[in-house]
Amino acid sequence: MVIHRSFNILGNVAIVNFSDNTKLLDKKKFAKEIMSNNKMIKTVLEKSGRFSGRLRKMETKYIAGDKNKEVLYKENNCSFRFNVDTTYFSPRLSNERKEIALEIKENSTVLVMFAGVAPFSIVIAKNSKPKEIYSNELNREANEYALLNAELNGVRNKINFVNGDIKKVAVKLKEQGKKFDFIVMPRPNLKESFLEPAFILSKKGTKVFYYDFCKVDETENIVEKIKKEALSAKKKIKILNVKAAGETAPYKIRVRVDFEILN
Repeated sequence: MVIHRSFNILGNVAIVNFSDNTKLLDKKKFAKEIMSNNKMIKTVLEKSGRFSGRLRKMETKYIAGDKNKEVLYKENNCSFRFNVDTTYFSPRLSNERKEIALEIKENSTVLVMFAGVAPFSIVIAKNSKPKEIYSNELNREANEYALLNAELNGVRNKINFVNGDIKKVAVKLKEQGKKFDFIVMPRPNLKESFLEPAFILSKKGTKVFYYDFCKVDETENIVEKIKKEALSAKKKIKILNVKAAGETAPYKIRVRVDFEILN
């Protein structure tokens, strides 16, 4: 009997989270069942490590099918190509990307931080009518895929890619006089909030979509952290919405806090 917890499907690749005591023979048997029941699946990988660090890289092991770790994934009328080991992509944020795209006003300016292979940036570009989008990412390989994905979706001329550490990028953009109407922050699960560069690039009326991680009953702690950092940055804010944006582990969630800059 195969003991497994769950698996995700990313285009033609399935990534399985096996329990620790699952034997290789059982893993291969289950992988063949996945491919038999899902004809679109050509490769089955095992998730062998968690996403780690600011680059959010994940380790996987080949189990069955084609020996390929590059994915072509589709959502929200968009297509994305990426490597599952060297870049970060969460299909669970598909509805989040759609929700935020619907929030973006026509002719507005948008900054997407921690953009990865550019799913938020591209979904916004294809489903909204902003004046301009700035897309920032630290991971060099993710940046290469982001450019490829922008071309793939026909929105290369709608997105400005500004690569590198967001702290340094924020200083440069400020020097250029850049301020944004909307700031999207699908940040990694790190101790640092990275709210400081968001405050630097905000103005009166800026709406920020901030993502963080906590236990299900600790969302108020996230809100208080945002308020405290806003106070330190001499920014007045108004909390607009707090919502769970998916479970990350038993009793742990990704939370999204929407807030507006008042000064």
